[in-house]
Amino acid sequence: MSSQQQLWTAPAKEEAPPPPPPPPPEFLCPITLDLMQDPVAAPTGITYDRAAIETWLFSGGQRTCPVTHGDLSAGDFVPNHTLRRLIQDWYATNRCCSSVDRVPATPEEAAVAELEGATRAGDAERCAAAARGVRRLAWRAAEQNRRRGLESAGAARALAAAFTFFAATADDAAAATDDVLDVVLAALVLVMPMDEAAILAVGSSSASVARLVAVAANGDLHRRLQAVVVIREIISLSAYRDTTTDLSANAEAIAEVLVKTIRDGICQPATRACLVTAYHLACTGGESAAARLAAAGVVTVLVELLVDADRSTAEKALAALDAALAASGDGRARARADALAMPVLVKKMFCVSDAATALVVSVLLRICKKCPGDGEECPGDCASASARNARETAMAARRHAIVEALQLGALQKVLLLLQVGCSGETKENAAELLRLMVRYQGREECCVDAMDLRGIKRDTTAILTG
Repeated sequence: MSSQQQLWTAPAKEEAPPPPPPPPPEFLCPITLDLMQDPVAAPTGITYDRAAIETWLFSGGQRTCPVTHGDLSAGDFVPNHTLRRLIQDWYATNRCCSSVDRVPATPEEAAVAELEGATRAGDAERCAAAARGVRRLAWRAAEQNRRRGLESAGAARALAAAFTFFAATADDAAAATDDVLDVVLAALVLVMPMDEAAILAVGSSSASVARLVAVAANGDLHRRLQAVVVIREIISLSAYRDTTTDLSANAEAIAEVLVKTIRDGICQPATRACLVTAYHLACTGGESAAARLAAAGVVTVLVELLVDADRSTAEKALAALDAALAASGDGRARARADALAMPVLVKKMFCVSDAATALVVSVLLRICKKCPGDGEECPGDCASASARNARETAMAARRHAIVEALQLGALQKVLLLLQVGCSGETKENAAELLRLMVRYQGREECCVDAMDLRGIKRDTTAILTG
């Protein structure tokens, strides 16, 4: 054998590629034995793919867990986000050699991804279709766990971004843009509550806020409700957070549309949303915001609303009225001039709730008490006849309000409130209001001013109820 023949060796056989790794058993649905796309945990401790377990319950007519045989219903499932992320990580690592052909994704994630892509492309028709898909998912999400799926997928932020984008380009294609904005707004309300990022996305855009105001003023009943609900979210966030939301460009329009919606009474949810918004606006917007509300007629519509309002609405209306009067001298002047205000307020004491009674006392005190900005201050030497007349008119209006309160029995009700007991701030307001009213009583009632208002004795019941 030659040396060349001795050195020759057969070529090594090419090794076959390793078989694709099977998914871990915990990634498989116990029903289908397939990789789970939307894992949900049952209260029995078993995780299933949502589609499989819902088919088991609805189509199969079952009411028990397939593994443990414990009782089970469709509303019991909670999304297993941790397991879904682990499945997605496993696929990202093994997709080159795995037989699984796509990354598991929930329907909510797919719908939100399509919406975001349509917004980036600026395609109004595609975006409207995607928003309708999100809206359908939200409608089907009657149980709380499906709402969490939309929330975790970032549906509110995606819808807010779409609304902001197309509101800013509303003049480019009116018909298509109007359609997509209406659909996005409807879907946005269905995925409430909005997170801070979503609220800021809409609230920081003057075009978006202007669009909401226009819909709230001129849309149909459903769209008006949707618009005021989003406006409420924007104003409420501004009230409690130091945000970059600038509403100055639409401040007057917001005040007018709030008052208009309350006056129209389109539905209770819309009315209550406007009341909450007006309250936050008056509390945090300062004198200018309260003055805009007063100029729009908020005092009159709130007083009229109180006539036959239910408990929840009455409490919100009184809170909004109290906030508006606290910040606006014009609001207090309008309340004193309103013929219905004092009779309605006095009547509401003890007729709604303890919270409402406390608010009534606060509102009455703001109407009857001399406050800065009421026009009773004497500018300089009051040399101007118009200045003197304005001052005398303001003083006369306040005196008339006090006298009217006395005639309507406010004194007896305040005394009764102090007798039965109330919280510290309400007690102080009631005592101050009582002292104001006593000054306009005859000599017999003047002795009340000397009483210990911090603890009226029980033997004064006859006076309190007389």
